[in-house]
Amino acid sequence: MMNQTHDAETVRSLAGQLVFLGTGTSVGVPIVGCSCATCTSTDPRNDRTRTSVVLGLPEGTLLIDTTPDLRRQLLRERIGRVHAILYTHDHVDHVYGLDDIRPICYRSGGPVPVYCEERVERRIRRAFDYAFEPMPVPGGGVPKITFERITTAPFDLLGARVTPLRLRHGVFDVLGFRFGNLAYCTDTNQIPDETWPLLGGLDTLVLDCLRPERHPTHLSLDEALAVAARVGARRTLFVHMSHDIEHAAVSARLPAGVQLAYDGLVVPLT
Repeated sequence: MMNQTHDAETVRSLAGQLVFLGTGTSVGVPIVGCSCATCTSTDPRNDRTRTSVVLGLPEGTLLIDTTPDLRRQLLRERIGRVHAILYTHDHVDHVYGLDDIRPICYRSGGPVPVYCEERVERRIRRAFDYAFEPMPVPGGGVPKITFERITTAPFDLLGARVTPLRLRHGVFDVLGFRFGNLAYCTDTNQIPDETWPLLGGLDTLVLDCLRPERHPTHLSLDEALAVAARVGARRTLFVHMSHDIEHAAVSARLPAGVQLAYDGLVVPLT
């Protein structure tokens, strides 16, 4: 049994908070083998793990996506409990850290519910097939999950109303999510017509912004600024940034109300 004093010291309360676990692109920043100014920077805001967030909702902690950096992210932020996982899409940098939830399953004593579209469930079942074998091989343990299929219809989760937001990520359909007056929209380069009305009246918009140059599946800096201006949220925070975004230099050029997020940033949920 886990020592209760140790547990209290190492597990953080997330009530009423959005915490940025990671804000980097699919290969992270620094990039392996790169010696550019961002990758060699001593500014900790340029050290970006793969993009993910957690939210402290009324009835528990919600994790959005399981990146390959998940173990490092949870340890860094002292997060020892996750009550549900919500997926934006099925790409490797958003899914392939799922095995790192095994200690969370041990702690809870049961499976963690996973909310996702059918395409994401198929990917998880292929990539983590060992977790779904009728008689798992003993020794290493497996992540224990149950699937809850979602569409674009709003649903209730951990005491909060979740509104899925259809987004386009190149040729792929992906999801963003709205929680009250906060919207989370990573990995997109196009917002469909039917989604724009769902972004009205936001206090906080979290938005994809890969690099200054255009990209076939992500918003460029200018494109992200245009989306931010159209949405008109009180505060917009950019995520999924590559090493072409140097934190201090780009931040100095941003308009009022627009900021670059960074790993470990905390935003109150209102």
